[in-house]
Amino acid sequence: MAGSITDKFGRPIRDLRISVTDRCNFRCRYCMPKEIFGDDFEFMKKDELLSFEEIERIAKIYASLGIKKLRITGGEPLLRRDLDVLIKRLNDIEGIEDIGMTTNGLLLKKHGKKLYEAGLRRLNISLDAMDDELFGQINDRGIGTSRIIEQIEYAISLGFKIKINMVVQKGLNDHEILPMARFFKKMPVTLRFIEFMDVGNDNGWNFDKVVTKKEILEILENEFDIEPLEPAYYGEVAKVYRHNDADSHLGFITSVSESFCSTCTRARLSSDGKFYGCLFAVEGFDVRKHLREGVSDQELEEILTGVWNRRDDRYSDLRTEITAENRRKRNKINMSYIGG
Repeated sequence: MAGSITDKFGRPIRDLRISVTDRCNFRCRYCMPKEIFGDDFEFMKKDELLSFEEIERIAKIYASLGIKKLRITGGEPLLRRDLDVLIKRLNDIEGIEDIGMTTNGLLLKKHGKKLYEAGLRRLNISLDAMDDELFGQINDRGIGTSRIIEQIEYAISLGFKIKINMVVQKGLNDHEILPMARFFKKMPVTLRFIEFMDVGNDNGWNFDKVVTKKEILEILENEFDIEPLEPAYYGEVAKVYRHNDADSHLGFITSVSESFCSTCTRARLSSDGKFYGCLFAVEGFDVRKHLREGVSDQELEEILTGVWNRRDDRYSDLRTEITAENRRKRNKINMSYIGG
């Protein structure tokens, strides 16, 4: 493809995930535990965040280099004021074929219509249990499942394509796998089971808490008639299955048990303008610094090309080779800072 660039392992760039805020109204323990992100936690100031103009400029350059898909993330992106204005700008960029957003869904009734009208079409909504009390404990805000279901149903009525993301942890919510699958089977969505990952340094991760795709699939196949689908495109992360007696799908994100580093096409941009080539990265490249120093578009293109050309991230491939002690010492960025 003309204009496409590749990294050290020959992986092209196709997807850009843009964090628009580091703030969130949940305190999920696997992402933003309250002990770390308490009431006195200092989030980024407005002038530290990339402006919409800066995000649009970066996205245009990346589109010229091969990016086709954009994903808006956070923190919780619906906390960023006037987000529909940014969506409209990004939707008008030549070469961008798809824009999605990852959200906890709590504010969709407030903002969903404006976002849809601006061109947003896909939503990944986080929901980790059907049980109200358990989900309230997981998000650590007491928000029950029923409140999120209302938002999902509203988003479906607007026309959004929906994926539900469930992070599965052994001994916490693995008993909710079947209740989640039963409920969402009757809705036109894809329910995705995400293996608990060691993103950041604050979520208490270890291998013992991981429920693998193989284990989840065995549970599901005992009750449902499902079959695997071929990947829809190069670099698709989820392993997708369809119900043979319904219009819904199931997916698996297998970062721990079945690494997909070899076909990873994703770049990540933090809300303060740092590039990361991996969800498990240790440090980023400061794009904002160059923007605010006044580089030209040509210079910015050369900078971003060079950063991707040097990319050699493949942490999930190496996870099992790294000792537990060295994993603890590795100062990875937090998911709330860079998005999922």
